[in-house]
Amino acid sequence: MNETECVLAAKRGDHEALAELLQTNYLFVFKYLLQLALHQPTAEDLTQETMIRAIEKIRLYDETRSKFSSWLLTIATRLYLDHQRRKRREKGALASATHDAKDETRHVRWQVESLNGDWSLLIDALAHLRKDTRAAVILKHYYGYEYREIADILNIPTGTAKSRVHHGLRELRKEWAQGEEGTNSHG
Repeated sequence: MNETECVLAAKRGDHEALAELLQTNYLFVFKYLLQLALHQPTAEDLTQETMIRAIEKIRLYDETRSKFSSWLLTIATRLYLDHQRRKRREKGALASATHDAKDETRHVRWQVESLNGDWSLLIDALAHLRKDTRAAVILKHYYGYEYREIADILNIPTGTAKSRVHHGLRELRKEWAQGEEGTNSHG
């Protein structure tokens, strides 16, 4: 069965078709959330929650609006942003956010490298971006989504999506320039 047939069958209540869709997209969603959260347990939890929501809401999916994987990323992104809001309310302190991001990035890097995975230096730079900006940059430059699609996924106006990507790239360039200056001064 192709994706469209699987979606239609899943919407009719075919549990095997739904399972196939979720299995096919599970790693895709997990990797996205890992890049976004920079914390493996959070990415794992949110991936599970995304799959549960997809099961609950499959009848609401509109295949004429987006690909199934895009719909899953929309669910995942909104769950992630809700998680961040809850976390901020619980902690109440923004001062520790930068420290937490560095620790989480270091931990994720160790896990990926210990599994002989590739770790891009770009992920280190992404960790310094605001979370809403990071999401827009990842969706645009890792996954190739158009600004309209990013706006739909993040539930923001298209102009805001463009602005977040623009500002995010500017911050990344600044990070890279500072990193290269540090490397050149030691060499």
